Amino acid sequence: MKTIALCVTCIVDQIMPEVGVATVKLLRRAGYEVEFPAAQTCCGQPFFNSGFVPQARDLAQRAIEIFEPYEAVVLPSGSCTTMMRVEYAHLLADDAEWHGRAQSLAAKTFELGEFLVQQAGWQPAVAASAPSVTYHDSCHMCRLLGLGDDSRRLLTAVGCTLHEMAESDRCCGFGGLFSLRMPEVSNAMTAVKLQNAAQTHADILVTADPGCLMQMRGLAGEGQRVEHLATVLSAALENQ
Repeated sequence: MKTIALCVTCIVDQIMPEVGVATVKLLRRAGYEVEFPAAQTCCGQPFFNSGFVPQARDLAQRAIEIFEPYEAVVLPSGSCTTMMRVEYAHLLADDAEWHGRAQSLAAKTFELGEFLVQQAGWQPAVAASAPSVTYHDSCHMCRLLGLGDDSRRLLTAVGCTLHEMAESDRCCGFGGLFSLRMPEVSNAMTAVKLQNAAQTHADILVTADPGCLMQMRGLAGEGQRVEHLATVLSAALENQ
């Protein structure tokens, strides 16, 4: 059995630990032993997005040292995956040794759905009962990583009925610190996203990015469910 590392991300660790639990369950179902390096901290994205480059660089180097020993690193977050896979090499471009180490880590760092489909080749069983869903493409995943099909494939594989919303790749309004600096604009964008999702009449609005989940769940209307990809898949397979 191959051993992989889970980088759980700050939001999952502090706000929605159930996403981390579901992620581990899915990876184990796919045949992997999952380790959680206890020394891990923030990937550095908030510093990076705020222009604190030296601090972001420090956290990038720390993450590289922690996750280098593993064959693969999996994250239940498109935005943090982007930080590690795309931005670390930019942050460390002026140091040949660290740049090379950043590129090596990037090559084995994967978003959860991407890993399950493209690396593990996992084919989940069809659940006896699965909800209807609509899927939100987070900005980092669809624009910087080019991902989205893997999440949809997994949802339909377990038996979920997928109803595509209008403008599924439209920003949900979170944008990291953008939601704090310009809350009126951010919340207006979220309202449009939630309206588009509601018009599909799907049971659950699903996303693979905890930041988007936090933003949309915080403004969702009564009865509108917003869940992470990992928890939806894990719940559907609970009795399999």
